[in-house]
Amino acid sequence: MEDLYQFDEEYRDHISTVDARGKRVWVYPKKPKGKYHTLRAIVAIFLLVILFTMPFIQVDGHQFILFNIIDRKFILFGTPFWPQDFHLIVLAFISLVLFIVLFTVIYGRVWCGWACPQTIFMEMVFRKIEYWIEGDANKQRKLDKMPWNGEKIFRRGLKQVIFFTIALIISHLFMAYIIGVDQVKEIVTQSPMNHLAGFAGLMLFTFLFYFVFANLREQVCIVLCPYGRLQGVFVGKSTIAVMYDWLRGEPRGRIRKKKGGKENNKGDCIDCKMCVHVCPTGIDIRNGTQLECINCTACMDACDDVMKKVNRPVGLIRLASYQSIKEGVKNLFTTRVLGYSIVLIFLVALQIYLLTTREPVETTVVRVPGMLYQEQENNRISNLYNIQFVNKTFEDITLNVRLKDFENGEIKRVGGEVLSVPSNENLKGVFFIELPKESLNKTKTNLVIEVLVNDEVIDEVKTNFLGPIVLK
Repeated sequence: MEDLYQFDEEYRDHISTVDARGKRVWVYPKKPKGKYHTLRAIVAIFLLVILFTMPFIQVDGHQFILFNIIDRKFILFGTPFWPQDFHLIVLAFISLVLFIVLFTVIYGRVWCGWACPQTIFMEMVFRKIEYWIEGDANKQRKLDKMPWNGEKIFRRGLKQVIFFTIALIISHLFMAYIIGVDQVKEIVTQSPMNHLAGFAGLMLFTFLFYFVFANLREQVCIVLCPYGRLQGVFVGKSTIAVMYDWLRGEPRGRIRKKKGGKENNKGDCIDCKMCVHVCPTGIDIRNGTQLECINCTACMDACDDVMKKVNRPVGLIRLASYQSIKEGVKNLFTTRVLGYSIVLIFLVALQIYLLTTREPVETTVVRVPGMLYQEQENNRISNLYNIQFVNKTFEDITLNVRLKDFENGEIKRVGGEVLSVPSNENLKGVFFIELPKESLNKTKTNLVIEVLVNDEVIDEVKTNFLGPIVLK
């Protein structure tokens, strides 16, 4: 069956948005409509609400989400993170990479078409405004070819002003995630000279977002996005993606009836090219899975609409895998898909567990290098240590420290007894640890220091103690 039709392989030699001379081919996608587009719009509205409200949500007076790389201050779901939590960041990054790989292997570029901020803003915000001002694809082409008159100046000018305004709003939102809402408010309400760096950052991001959504557009997904470039490596014959059923659709051709009212012996594809006209990246999905396809499902809506009009079954273009179409399998959730999905759930659960079980105070104990033990009065031995406490909470904490398994040992701080660590700050100090000489039976003794808050042990740190060998 597969040999009945040979796909045109020419599309693999170039991308659809660049001509033979290397010149940009502007894409005029037809306005999409249908059940999948409606569902995408609902998802987009939901995600946009989350995106725009998240910086303004506060927990105990602090921002719910913050990625302040400049000041190395990170808040995730109301929980502060420090550079000392780098191991959690590494684990989160590894989990994210594995999640992306496995998710793409199973479900293709669903993220690109349904949840990526670039796609949501482009297709559900900027493109909608463009349709409203300039009309559908044919009207946009006509407007482009029209000489500069009053109508063209008005429509193009209005569109660009709205585009720039939205880009300005997005840049403020982006900066709110980086430096915080309060800092953005100060930049906006005060003179730019008082916050020159912040003002320059806002303007830079504004022009960047404006350029991306007004000019660069689908080239971000095709050329710039690293995930888009790598997805070809991840996608396999069993990957679920937007697929054209070539067994059912070929040989394609327009509906022409023979004498007697019977149709020509053609496939279900009537070669109307509606799937091409609605594609935001300008590809022909009938050529097979391509680099430019973001799985937006616009072609599925367009094809289903045509199939209904010609009284043929919908689903000629549908979510499927190459293998399922070739072998005629309807159930896409195979054992492999189920196994990978379990791994994805495990990775998410592991990351949630690591984040929620993180200790509120991190303690680092380092014996002062180059210092030997000191013999004290009452037949006791002491070592000198540098100890640092990092308070990872938004509250001031008063700590206490003690030795585990050495009731007759003592920890003495040089220069004071009270260990009060301010919120989101660290406290460094020099400490003596003293042990009875008779409790030592080797030159290096392992110790465990317990850190307590309100008589509750919240952290344990291991170190070693140098001393003379006492023969018993």
